[in-house]
Amino acid sequence: MHIGIDLGFGNLRENLSDAAMYAGEVGLADMAERLGFDSVWAVEHHFSDYAMCPNNIVFLAHVAGRTERVKLGTAAVIVPWHDPLRVAENMIMLDILSDGRALLGLGRGLSRTEYAPFQIPMDQSRGRFDEAAAMIVQALETGYIEGAGPYYPQPRTALRPRPRASFADRMYCAAGSPDSIASAVTLGAGLLAFVTKPVTENMDLFTGYRDQYRATHNMEAPPILCTINLYCHEDGNLARERAHGWIERYFHSHVKHYEMAGDHFQHITGYQRHAEMAEALRDVGLDKAADRYAASALVGTPDEIIEKITDVHRTLGGFALAVSPAYGGMPYEDAERSLELFGKEVLPAARRLGE
Repeated sequence: MHIGIDLGFGNLRENLSDAAMYAGEVGLADMAERLGFDSVWAVEHHFSDYAMCPNNIVFLAHVAGRTERVKLGTAAVIVPWHDPLRVAENMIMLDILSDGRALLGLGRGLSRTEYAPFQIPMDQSRGRFDEAAAMIVQALETGYIEGAGPYYPQPRTALRPRPRASFADRMYCAAGSPDSIASAVTLGAGLLAFVTKPVTENMDLFTGYRDQYRATHNMEAPPILCTINLYCHEDGNLARERAHGWIERYFHSHVKHYEMAGDHFQHITGYQRHAEMAEALRDVGLDKAADRYAASALVGTPDEIIEKITDVHRTLGGFALAVSPAYGGMPYEDAERSLELFGKEVLPAARRLGE
């Protein structure tokens, strides 16, 4: 079973500089290598204390120079905000400099507060993603990029350096809606899922992905990569008490950043699923939604967390896991102790689930 960590780059703590936050995230990446995790993933976000990693490929190249073994994943490159030629070039460089450890994750973005400064209409996100993602995937396979679409017209161009190896079995799409699932399947990509409610409540999305993948490619889909918040402590009650505040704070930051309870999604092409989710969030209320979010987290003692991962495995079948070790203003010393305990006590047992 593949188990990695996902770094969020949030700064919700008072009197913590952004530079100190980055030092904390780098420290967690170093720990992932030492503790035997399989991968380090880095999000892309802009302009907000919710998360700030404007170039995750640059960050992962830095981690590549500090490590020897751990794989390096983008979670994700938000495709509509980039020139696909540059994404392809940068991923090739990361793969070469890391000796083949790069994992490509692609996404299309959800926040108006991020789209607006880039001066890109949000209702173009689906068209831009589908056009550019296909160009990137083809370029990484062939070493040539070209495109005749309306958003990214590109004469056929040879990329140098050339791709080191195929990305066919190390490519993911972040997806939370049926049209994003369809795009992931078309690309032959694995599904990158950020778990914000119990897995049982997302099975329609996961099953739809697997069914479409099987029908399209005549083979089973790769394991779904689930990103889940983590807090591991020897005292389960203390873990739940501490984590509740961090998770609640992070949840409200998430809702604010994405305007998840707003009514604007219904007016933006390609976000119907999110309009439905926003309506459901308004109906259930933020407090109950926060409780559901907290219920999806891996919080407790090592034994309790092993049982939670086992429950996900019973529900979902074979899957890959990326734990989020720091969120909601959690002090990095707490995140480090949690990750250390998880790495020593949970990681070996969780890996055996794949057997």
